[in-house]
Amino acid sequence: MATSFQDEAIQPVDDFRKGRKEKIPERRQELLREAARAFGDRMRAGPQVRAFKSVPLVRAPYPAHYGFLDVPRWQFPFIHILNRMFIVQVDTSAGMRTLLLSPSWVEGSRATPFFARLERRMGPLRGIGRRLMAPAYNTVEQAVADAGLQPEDIDYISYDHMHTQDVRHWLGGEGHEAYFPNARLLIMREEWESCQGLIAPQKEWYVEAGMRGVPKNKVVILDQDVCIGDGLALIKTPGHTVGNHSFVVNTPDGVYVISENGVGPDCYAPNHSRIKAFRRYYENTGKEVVLNGNTLEGGLDQYISMLMEKEMAGPSPVDPNFPNVYNSSEFTAYSLFPGHQPSLTVGEKRFGAIERPAQRKKAAA
Repeated sequence: MATSFQDEAIQPVDDFRKGRKEKIPERRQELLREAARAFGDRMRAGPQVRAFKSVPLVRAPYPAHYGFLDVPRWQFPFIHILNRMFIVQVDTSAGMRTLLLSPSWVEGSRATPFFARLERRMGPLRGIGRRLMAPAYNTVEQAVADAGLQPEDIDYISYDHMHTQDVRHWLGGEGHEAYFPNARLLIMREEWESCQGLIAPQKEWYVEAGMRGVPKNKVVILDQDVCIGDGLALIKTPGHTVGNHSFVVNTPDGVYVISENGVGPDCYAPNHSRIKAFRRYYENTGKEVVLNGNTLEGGLDQYISMLMEKEMAGPSPVDPNFPNVYNSSEFTAYSLFPGHQPSLTVGEKRFGAIERPAQRKKAAA
């Protein structure tokens, strides 16, 4: 970790160093696939997170030719994705830690150029269009309160990548007070540095001022994969963005791997998909995964990263033909988008009892 802030709850993971150094793509793919399989097995054999809760935040239309890169186009140009947040609590040698994974501030995310332009096209029907096309289900603030937590209880927030995110509301920054006064952002160095100077292919999907003025002491820049206490790891899986990472979470349902390199289980097992276009894609190309490719920051890396995610996750307990991935923005069926039925959706999950840190200390006394 390249930061003056230190937390003994955050420990380095070295399992993938050798594979990442390999220059020959085929060999790199196999080394990283093998390392990911072993890492996933070790996670499954180890302790689970103390508590885990998914929270649906908002639906959004998303171009099919991005979400299903290189798969023949659909009759309808958009799919519908459901954006989720995850509340995770872990036991560590330094005490319990509470994290919010992918806590999107929906109001801030609307400044993402792609979505802002989509709303402008609705003209005077913008309000109705938003409620129909992008219905909101929860806010982060309400979800935290519903879980019995206070803003000061949150230790860390993190995103698998920074597309559409505005963290000023959570951490403080230009024009904003910090809603979570004790929280810090966990982010890979590559992602942090990329966000300091975006170019045209990237700008469409980033909130321009999303990290402007955030205090430096609120940002923990990571230079490598890490584990955080029992049952949670942040593993570099570049591709969708240069600094993409995946959340690897050990739960009673097995190891879930959370990221947006793909937008659903179909994308990780096109050969088993009940969608004919996915099966044809696999048969015609031999590609084992379908990329989520709105910025194409690193296609080859993304392909290998998705293979890693499959191996770390292992088979889904619902349908072993698909890996146990739990995408932060998941392709889902929606009545206004006919003809799109995923083979498998994860749904909402909750394990363990979420506790306030003060309650945890009092119970241990």
